[in-house]
Amino acid sequence: MTRKRNLFGLDRAGLERVMAELGEPAYRARQLYVWLYRRRARSLEAMTDLGKGLRSRLESQFEICWPAVASREHSRDGTIKYLFRLDGEATIESVFIPEERRRTICISTQAGCPLRCAFCLTGIAGYKRNLEPWEILGQVAAVMDETARLEKPWNVVVMGMGEPLLNYEATVRALRILMDPEGFAIAPKKLTLSTVGILPALEKLMAEPVRPNLAISLHAPEPGLRRRLMPIEGKYRLDDVIAAAQRYPIPRGGRVTYEYVLLKDVNDSPAHARQLARLLGGSRAKVNLIPLNPAAEIPFGAPAPEAVDAFAGVLAAAHVTVSVRRPRGQDILAACGQLHLRDATGGASGSRASAR
Repeated sequence: MTRKRNLFGLDRAGLERVMAELGEPAYRARQLYVWLYRRRARSLEAMTDLGKGLRSRLESQFEICWPAVASREHSRDGTIKYLFRLDGEATIESVFIPEERRRTICISTQAGCPLRCAFCLTGIAGYKRNLEPWEILGQVAAVMDETARLEKPWNVVVMGMGEPLLNYEATVRALRILMDPEGFAIAPKKLTLSTVGILPALEKLMAEPVRPNLAISLHAPEPGLRRRLMPIEGKYRLDDVIAAAQRYPIPRGGRVTYEYVLLKDVNDSPAHARQLARLLGGSRAKVNLIPLNPAAEIPFGAPAPEAVDAFAGVLAAAHVTVSVRRPRGQDILAACGQLHLRDATGGASGSRASAR
């Protein structure tokens, strides 16, 4: 039996091609686009401004599918980790973080991660494949659908499993739909993409007409230590990554965020902080310190609170904007660096969940 094509994940041009195949005018594609992403309709039947005949023809060839939610884990702090089952039995994890003034969704762009950063459970656990646009967007749609009763602004962070710029085309297509006012309507300033600094793709991202905020995974203040922690340093050098990040077009007054996971007795000393201050001094930089979120497979320890405070103090004294990320969902392995590949258990069966 031939599988129907999935409408969810198609951009405006893709939906226009669908309508052209059916002999329909282009404006029908806009109507369909709004239903799929702004209203997040879960069936063609719900699209009442499309005629019954058109809906019937669409129904015969197409479907609307989101990734299947296999299970949910609830943290003591209110964080929810979602396990999604994808085609080919791959799985991904995403995280919903309720906060006092906003709601945040942390999404994945790859099943696993090929970069093998030494302090990250995602990389340690391995890599299966890139995600398709519908699989990236579906994480946001599913979480929004379940939490629609909460009246707070949305933030989306592309900081889950995988390196988004190694899956550039699918990731950027999804980001365009997320930031489109007729799509998910996430303001660009409320959407942040985190990357280790895949330079050719970062240059392409700079040329996009609408761009998310940028966060650079740094984690060391000098190349030798960074290479020990992050093998990608052998391909894309620290100085070149920072030079590219400093050219990233951001609104006036904005800053590029540099993420720095603090590892006990590895990169958390005042000397490391002074090196980092020199490295970033004078640039539009904000350092987000992340005390290691431990897991059995991660061969490092978390720093003492006093070491975190001392590190932040050195940066602040050097006039580098600094914040310390509060762990969320640590008890369910949902915090930064703890997402990982695993078997899909419980929840819906099959690799795709029809949104009907």
